[in-house]
Amino acid sequence: MRAISDTLLVAVAAQLTGQLIKVVLHSVRTRSLQWHYFVNAGGFPSAHSAFSTALLVGIAFRSGLDSDLFAVAAVFSAIVIYDAYRLRGAVQNQAKMLNKILRERGEPEVSELSGHSLAEIIVGVILGATIATAYAVTVGAP
Repeated sequence: MRAISDTLLVAVAAQLTGQLIKVVLHSVRTRSLQWHYFVNAGGFPSAHSAFSTALLVGIAFRSGLDSDLFAVAAVFSAIVIYDAYRLRGAVQNQAKMLNKILRERGEPEVSELSGHSLAEIIVGVILGATIATAYAVTVGAP
């Protein structure tokens, strides 16, 4: 018996892959290693969307689309993706407005990187689905 589910491992792999992509993209852009993007929320791609989608797809392969577990995972994924786009996007917009005021006052700014654009979420969903599907096709249902 395994200590941890393959489905969870695949989802975590999707999350880590998404975060690593952020590090690589920002490091190439700035021409210096940007490890702090590995733990930052927001940005391209949405690692949260990749995680929840990989979990959803892994459960679909293992338990089927008609299972209660798939239904729970679908609701969980919808909440995570909605939060990444709408709620954290609103927080990001508020941070931009706050930073404008803080700049005028000469005070330190707050981080504006918290939400995701629709494109960042779509790429995260594709990343998660691809990783989970590749695992299921090459190794078997997680």
